[in-house]
Amino acid sequence: MNKTLLDIQNLKVSFFTPAGEVRAVDGISYTLNAGEVIGIVGESGSGKSVSSYAVMRLIDPPGRIKEGKIMFNGMDLTQADEKTMQSIRGNEISMIFQDPMTSLNPVFRVGNQIIEAILKHQDVSRKEARQQAIEMLRLVGIPGPEKRIDQYPHEFSGGMRQRAMIAMALSCRPKLLIADEPTTALDVTIQAQILELMKELKQKINMAIILITHDLGIISDLCDRVIVMYAGKIVEEASIDDIFYNPKHPYTSGLLNSIPKLDADENQRLVPIEGNPVDLLNPPAGCPFAPRCKHCMRICLKENPPFYRVSDTQKAACWLLYKDNPEALEELGCIKEG
Repeated sequence: MNKTLLDIQNLKVSFFTPAGEVRAVDGISYTLNAGEVIGIVGESGSGKSVSSYAVMRLIDPPGRIKEGKIMFNGMDLTQADEKTMQSIRGNEISMIFQDPMTSLNPVFRVGNQIIEAILKHQDVSRKEARQQAIEMLRLVGIPGPEKRIDQYPHEFSGGMRQRAMIAMALSCRPKLLIADEPTTALDVTIQAQILELMKELKQKINMAIILITHDLGIISDLCDRVIVMYAGKIVEEASIDDIFYNPKHPYTSGLLNSIPKLDADENQRLVPIEGNPVDLLNPPAGCPFAPRCKHCMRICLKENPPFYRVSDTQKAACWLLYKDNPEALEELGCIKEG
């Protein structure tokens, strides 16, 4: 049985602005086992990245963690001091940020930035750290790493910079890798290469991965489970097969319908999710997706739905799954979580 590596319990993160409190993450809970890969998907502004920054304890003012626990290997990271977090970041938990060009320091050689991470967390000489950095660059598929290690970020292509960021993140063989939109702004060929690389590395060093993306299409081959977020909340959690073949939340269905299909007619239009995301300064009393949902009922506008378990591998927060709802039809067997 896999050991629980990460256990997030009722996490709430808010940003306190002059206009009021922005509830960026509003009470999410999930677990991640050692060696497991989960995908967190949703539109921009759904709270995906903020939740990952909270795990790394990188929430700066005016933001702060309001409530909840982030249990990593039995330690509550919300109670850890900065010195403890510095020993964990880059060592036990690493992160690939969205834009590799802005994440890499342009005035330092790529190799020096990887070597710095190794020297910070490992008791090795600079010569040994340099050799490890070369091996990491080779591991992520950068040709001629002995030469590339002394080059600057602007001398790397977009795909190479992303590979260098992965090399830096994996330099200390972390237990958990958080990949925040790792293929954003890359062409589809490089996207496929990066995802295949992450899959190979996961198998080689057995690390857990949290893959954050707005695109359901790129997680189908990498992830074991998917968490769908909307307006700072988790609206559905399920296995890959459940999400793609049996989605239960209307928002998940909307995301799937907006993906281009290879077998679609050339004149067939994409189906967008109508409307705009909710204002997190003034979140609605009921389901946050209700204003955009074609199945919206009166109760959806008044009360936020609890989670209903569809199966052992799937649960969703939607009133359509309520057993006494006449519209539930096939969902009559669902039971409320807890």
